[in-house]
Amino acid sequence: MIKIEHLKKEYPDTTPLKDVSVTIHDGDVIAVIGPSGTGKSTLLRCINLLEKPTSGKIRVGEDEITDRRCDINRIRQRMGMVFQSFNLFGHMTVIENIMFSPVELKGMSRQAAYDRGMELLRMVGLADKALSYPDELSGGQKQRVAIARTLAMDPEIILLDEPTSALDPTMVDEVQAVIRDLSTSGKTMMIVTHEMNFARAISNRVFFMDEGGIYEEGTPEQIFDHPQKERTRRFIQKLKVLEFDIDRTGFDFLRWGAEIDRYCQQNNMTTKEKYRICLALEELVHQILLPHLDCTQIHVILEHSSQTERTDLTVTYNGEQFDPRQSDNELSLTMLQTTAEEIRYSYDPDSEEPNSVVLFIKE
Repeated sequence: MIKIEHLKKEYPDTTPLKDVSVTIHDGDVIAVIGPSGTGKSTLLRCINLLEKPTSGKIRVGEDEITDRRCDINRIRQRMGMVFQSFNLFGHMTVIENIMFSPVELKGMSRQAAYDRGMELLRMVGLADKALSYPDELSGGQKQRVAIARTLAMDPEIILLDEPTSALDPTMVDEVQAVIRDLSTSGKTMMIVTHEMNFARAISNRVFFMDEGGIYEEGTPEQIFDHPQKERTRRFIQKLKVLEFDIDRTGFDFLRWGAEIDRYCQQNNMTTKEKYRICLALEELVHQILLPHLDCTQIHVILEHSSQTERTDLTVTYNGEQFDPRQSDNELSLTMLQTTAEEIRYSYDPDSEEPNSVVLFIKE
């Protein structure tokens, strides 16, 4: 078991980990996902003290590895790490790379280390490369050797840091297949990955990291199908978001149009989609809401999914309960219906902006 309590890691110009507390149980296979720069790799490197935490505690079994008196080299023999850059010794053959640590660190005989190394190479499909050197291998083959080298120490815990990110797309599947097999071995594993289907397939828990910690965690079904938090939902659904506020006393409609135009271009949206978004906002906000409501807050959220190619427009506002679908402005309502597949309205009296309208823009 790994227990992390109030882990913090800061650098002079950034703090990727602000406060992480979590328990990892024996046999867990945890996928760690999230945007770049949110501390995923830093978390793994702190767990085996390749990065020294600024504060907090990490306990591996009965050992508190953040205690200065802890023999971290002894702990690392129980904990293997697979890096994205392979880190093989270029002057050694494949089998020598695998034999090195068991012989030097565990005192294993060369014959026993060789036999175990060949067994592992057969497991990862590279027995015929035992006498090759790393520069004679493809990227996918190097990573499979790196995994075999890690397994040669028979670790209880395996940490994998973006093991396929440095690979050509044609080589990713072969490495993922090895890791899938490994995930059924009963070992405790944590894998940082940007491959969402892979993360879902191999893990029993998922950590979504953002805002300096584990922003949301759960089973693959919970995180990928029913995320509870907004940032998680946006990440999983690959949503590109544009948000802005409308001040009825001084909103710059020209800037509004320019921002939407830029947003549409960045997301490769068609001219027709851009026109429908602008028309929907003009009719809903300018023609229906502003003339009717004595409100001071109108918030607009555009969400475009690169996964589904769907665009949703959400407008929230304060003031009295008002469903724009009940407006007497029949022309604007007709125009809205030409831009949206569906229009939904809801009212939450406990919210700062209780009125909410969602338009599902037609493709």
